[in-house]
Amino acid sequence: MTGPTIRKIEAKDNQQVAKLIRNVFEELEITKVGTAYEDEELDCLYEAYQNMSKAEFYVIVQNNKIIGCGGFAPLANQGKNICELQKMYFLPELRGQGFGQKLITICLNKARGFKYDSCYLETMPHMKTAQKLYQKNGFSYLEEAMGCTGHSSCPVYMIKNF
Repeated sequence: MTGPTIRKIEAKDNQQVAKLIRNVFEELEITKVGTAYEDEELDCLYEAYQNMSKAEFYVIVQNNKIIGCGGFAPLANQGKNICELQKMYFLPELRGQGFGQKLITICLNKARGFKYDSCYLETMPHMKTAQKLYQKNGFSYLEEAMGCTGHSSCPVYMIKNF
């Protein structure tokens, strides 16, 4: 048994990643309407990220099973040089092992390399552990949403300026 590794998403990962995200939504009883659960590209994330500039998506793999994921892309419809941290979800067996920190560090460093000015995210109120991770990495709360993520049911907004 080998430890988890982080790598860029590949086309063969689409089905596993979509299933992982949907499973986490169900496990945590996250609202499905107005969230990433309904995103059109959920079943074809590899292609979606390949078709965007200044965007990356990563998977965390152990023994050929995807147990975590996350990435970033330009924040839609906001007219500024801001990226959005997207779809960071981990299965229970990965949580608490420091991979959230590892993945967010990779994403933020790559976003800085792409010369973004800021990184934005949206999350759910009950996802307190995730919010602590974001705050630890320099994110602060915003009063209102930015851009047009399509996630009308995610009422917690955070931003990190580079």
